[in-house]
Amino acid sequence: MKEQISSLIKESLKALSLKSEIPPALLQNLRVDRSKDKEHGDFASNIALVLAKPLHQNPRALAEQIISHLPPCADIVKTEIAGPGFINFFIRRENLAATLMAMLADDQLGVRQTAQPETVVADYSAPNVAKEMAVHHIRSTVIGDAVVRALEFCGHKVIRANHIGDWGTQFGMLIAYLERRENESSAGLDLSDFEAFYREAKACYDSDLDFAQKARRYVVLLQSGDEYCHNMWQKLVRMTMDQNQRIYERLNVTLSNKDIYGESFYNEMLPQIVQDLEQKGLAVRDEGAMVVFLDEFKGKDGKALPVIVQKQDGGYLYTTTDIACVKYRVGTLHANRLMYFVDSRQHQHLEAAWLIARKAGYAPDSVKIEHEAFGMMLGKDGKPFKTRSGGTVKLKDLLDEAESRVEQLLQQRGSTLEGEERAQVVRNIAIGAVKYADLSKNRLTDYVFDWDLMLSFEGNTAPYLQYAYSRIRSIFRKATLSAGPIVLSSDAENELASKLSAFPEAVAQVVDKAMPHLLCTYLYELSGTFMRFYEACPVLKAGVGPELAQSRLSLCELTARVLRQGLSLLGINVMEQM
Repeated sequence: MKEQISSLIKESLKALSLKSEIPPALLQNLRVDRSKDKEHGDFASNIALVLAKPLHQNPRALAEQIISHLPPCADIVKTEIAGPGFINFFIRRENLAATLMAMLADDQLGVRQTAQPETVVADYSAPNVAKEMAVHHIRSTVIGDAVVRALEFCGHKVIRANHIGDWGTQFGMLIAYLERRENESSAGLDLSDFEAFYREAKACYDSDLDFAQKARRYVVLLQSGDEYCHNMWQKLVRMTMDQNQRIYERLNVTLSNKDIYGESFYNEMLPQIVQDLEQKGLAVRDEGAMVVFLDEFKGKDGKALPVIVQKQDGGYLYTTTDIACVKYRVGTLHANRLMYFVDSRQHQHLEAAWLIARKAGYAPDSVKIEHEAFGMMLGKDGKPFKTRSGGTVKLKDLLDEAESRVEQLLQQRGSTLEGEERAQVVRNIAIGAVKYADLSKNRLTDYVFDWDLMLSFEGNTAPYLQYAYSRIRSIFRKATLSAGPIVLSSDAENELASKLSAFPEAVAQVVDKAMPHLLCTYLYELSGTFMRFYEACPVLKAGVGPELAQSRLSLCELTARVLRQGLSLLGINVMEQM
């Protein structure tokens, strides 16, 4: 309906012979928003306020002209001018009921497949080899995964890119220590604690001269393609990613081993990248290193920012790899949108790499490159989330504690669930709570991790939404009638219908802005709207006629389906019973 109203406004401006006088950018940004107060209609536009100044007109007078030249539309009951010049649109109730019936008959629940599908490379998660995933990995992982689910739901082609840290000088040390551990172990090697493995390897490197020499030799051999070192390195990668895959599956994240594009993947491209940048006059030799000077970024001294793409010793940097990423993703994968779910502290580094890639011609202006930055997870002390002893919190340990707390919570609530059904409910609530605590916050901001808030069955939490879904499903276990045609006859029904019809817009916002919290907010508001409807509009009580009961059952059914689908796009499971 928003698109339809937008088209009507453009037709009105054309009829007024104003369209040619309006800057194209203003028309492209024409906004039609849902009204928060239904007394002011279903939709509102500020177009008259936006155009009044460039057209040298009074906004209310311009709004009157726009309304008078709107083409006839059977779906719109009336229009009104509010305040300084807002145009409010009131939609026919029958039209809204028909929209909901169409949503019920549609697996997509009204979310259209895009007419212009993009090929999107989404770079997210990015753990390091020979290290366990820690809590700081959760933001990139769950935010990125929610966005790619929404992109695919809308018909875009998504290529997941898990840019793991699998290369660097530390791998000589790790290969040497893996070799030592394998020689010492007769029963096979279990690297269940990578943090300890890494710590012990570093201790050997610092204290054992022979070990350190071997480690340095193994770095050279690995980088020159030695088969033994390459096989040992692959063991480390495989053991790490097998462990990480168990975390992904536990988190209900869609990443798999086929999505791994590690730093090593781009190694062979790097010499050509540097040569290419030099030939194009972008990189110059400076004190033995190859450097790109970017006038667009100034240092504290006011001079162009020097970006090193090859060190004096011939080694390459993360920037060089990130430039290669852009070239590969655009040139080979044919992506026209690149999304990087990387923390906000990396912004200048990424912007510099992307600018060099654009200057080199690896990414034309038509390709969108976006830093989907995010803030930090903080403890209640306002500092980065740590263990009580100040150490890094392992993601596995966090999930274990979440499940333990949920089990205690179910005991306190007197849950009668048993066996595998209980275990599944515990997992779904725990994982959902951890993910939703992150996803429900604006990704651009830091947020405080709070067990009590995230596991609450009240407020904007996953347990609240999961419980809301289960309560709706319980209605159908009691019902003797089936859902039927929707008839909207009360304010509470109209309010719920309007909120349900907004589901496609909530999904579109996630796709366009990479902001999952907007979908979380929508689902929370939908649940609250449903509860007001349920209190005001009896469904199964005596005295409710069969046609009215069937209509209200359809509203219940659609609400449950939207909650289930919306949470699924966030990677959160629902349960028929809790």
